[in-house]
Amino acid sequence: MQSSVKQQLLEAFSKADGEFVSGQALAEILGCSRTAIWKHIEALRQEGFELEAVRKKGYRILTKPDKVTENEILIGLQTDWLGKKIVSLETTDSTQKEAHRLAQEAFKEGTVVIAEEQTAGRGRMAREWYSPKYTGIWMSIILKPSLPPYKAPQFTLITAVAIIEAIMETTGLHPEIKWPNDILLNGKKVTGILTELQADADQIHSIIIGIGMNANQKEFPDELKEIATSLAIEKGEVVSRSQLVQVILKNLEMYYDVYMKEGFTNIKKRWEKYALSIGKQITARTVTGAIRGKALGITEEGVLKLLDEEGTIHDIYSADIEIDPKTH
Repeated sequence: MQSSVKQQLLEAFSKADGEFVSGQALAEILGCSRTAIWKHIEALRQEGFELEAVRKKGYRILTKPDKVTENEILIGLQTDWLGKKIVSLETTDSTQKEAHRLAQEAFKEGTVVIAEEQTAGRGRMAREWYSPKYTGIWMSIILKPSLPPYKAPQFTLITAVAIIEAIMETTGLHPEIKWPNDILLNGKKVTGILTELQADADQIHSIIIGIGMNANQKEFPDELKEIATSLAIEKGEVVSRSQLVQVILKNLEMYYDVYMKEGFTNIKKRWEKYALSIGKQITARTVTGAIRGKALGITEEGVLKLLDEEGTIHDIYSADIEIDPKTH
């Protein structure tokens, strides 16, 4: 089935919101015969959708497979432009690498690359990211804001707020942000965000936002058990990955639009509300050394303000943060 036909079909079911859609209505939407509609319905069944067909009523979707395919995300996606083009892969080395390539091929803003498995997933500072099949959300988003490159770091923070609120909305869990790009549950990492640029000196061409979320892993390798967790482990039940993706994209589009129209101030307040380190004693390990002090907050540019024991305020642009256990 062509992806445009799939998209139209799934949008029709999404708008019906669980009600039946007649074969005639679907034929008119797609501009094809009733027989062709039946074939398209069978193709959806092959992909794991459970559809009910009732004479004189039509068709409706009963259940969707827990996959993060293009179809799964498009049905029920509540965005105007973000995620309308989805490149869905079974296996890839890295969604981030694939998104970089597509951005250079002039794929439009809002394109999402998502995979069921990454064989060479990576986090910040080229660290490996554990991405087993059918368990997590491994995706990269192409944004093309008309902004200078120094504005790019805010997009990590905007994405963090979008993800935190998506997790809260879909699972009821209450994660926290660890500056600059980690999301934690009960002190363990559940999500990482990697923001990378394609830019000239004065103009962003593309921002590639990589999101790695541990959704339904039941266990982790020994070397990760103490530092990583998943939504399913914390909630005690499996979560819908496609629903999470939909809500992340909805939130990210909303905050992106807010940022482009109004600036960072209101998003910054939300970020600081969810931040783990603000007001606490921390150690910031940078490439030049370690600085210990109190995390005061972030600037409009997303820079962390750190007050050291001598009363000097430091601007921290990139660091690994450790929170003093006495203040945690």
